[in-house]
Amino acid sequence: MSDIFDFGFTAMDDTELEKVQTAVDDANTAQERLDGLYSAIIPLLANLKANPEKDYIYWPNRIAKVEQFEAHIATLAGK
Repeated sequence: MSDIFDFGFTAMDDTELEKVQTAVDDANTAQERLDGLYSAIIPLLANLKANPEKDYIYWPNRIAKVEQFEAHIATLAGK
């Protein structure tokens, strides 16, 4: 009889369960990194487009600020 209701699950052993849990942990870690990168980049983009009518951007100490931002991004990316 092919109409047997199987409740939609299958059994797995400890090894299979560990693989699934590792994959979920890896996906969560990657998502956290992406969320951090997104949160870091969005304010930069918002500031860059804040005054589109102005032709120039006043950005004192930009080399130090860019290097600081690069270090922050590298930390978020896990490098």
